[in-house]
Amino acid sequence: METLIFQLQGTMAAWGEVAVGEYRPSADYPGQSAIDGLLAAALGIDRDDHAAHMALCNSYRIAIGVVSTGRLLRDYHTAQVPGRTDLKKRPHATRRDELSLPKQDLNTILSTRDYRQDASVLVAVQAYADAPYTLVQLVEALKKPRFILYLGRKSCPIAAPLHPCILDASTVVAALSTYQQQLMALWQKTSVAPPAGNEITIQKIVWGDDFGTDDLATMGVLRDFSITRKDQLITRQGWLFADRSEHIALMKE
Repeated sequence: METLIFQLQGTMAAWGEVAVGEYRPSADYPGQSAIDGLLAAALGIDRDDHAAHMALCNSYRIAIGVVSTGRLLRDYHTAQVPGRTDLKKRPHATRRDELSLPKQDLNTILSTRDYRQDASVLVAVQAYADAPYTLVQLVEALKKPRFILYLGRKSCPIAAPLHPCILDASTVVAALSTYQQQLMALWQKTSVAPPAGNEITIQKIVWGDDFGTDDLATMGVLRDFSITRKDQLITRQGWLFADRSEHIALMKE
């Protein structure tokens, strides 16, 4: 089956988990909503276009090949915000609008935010028959994105070309393996070592129920365990997400 593969690398990444109160955690790798959001940004889909976001979410299935989870960085964060009453009374399309109050009317909030340093993943995307964009169109969007792409938070820019490719393979693992070989061939043409050392090695592969129940037929590996993750989009406008099953296969060295 045709599969779009691209890479995500960055000095810092933040793959948001459920955040309550002052703590903003990060997962080890991006979830479905993060990849859907990145594709939407590349295509130029506005945040308020709920129908387009839902179509994107329901038209593609996504698997993640984790090359490196990176190292944890925890940031003690302070920010100025107006009070809720002042915020409701004033239009605030931008951050500048939000802070356009006398200093004495601004409050300081404290939070702890997690990041992943030097993380690297490969993303596999397969389209359903009624998908609004072909894989070729997604490739072109990733090469020339309409909006700036980043790894979870705006402070986390992408550090390497996404290098999107469409591969025809029987399983996702086969597609990822072919892509790895292509990346290694590109690295060998340069004098710089690959980011993971002498080779690009996938530590684990993650996928959802939408790939079906026969792991070997669609993935090429058997799951080692499953988890529940709250990253199934309900509505982008209200930042509401539902639970989703995620299956993980640990790759042997």
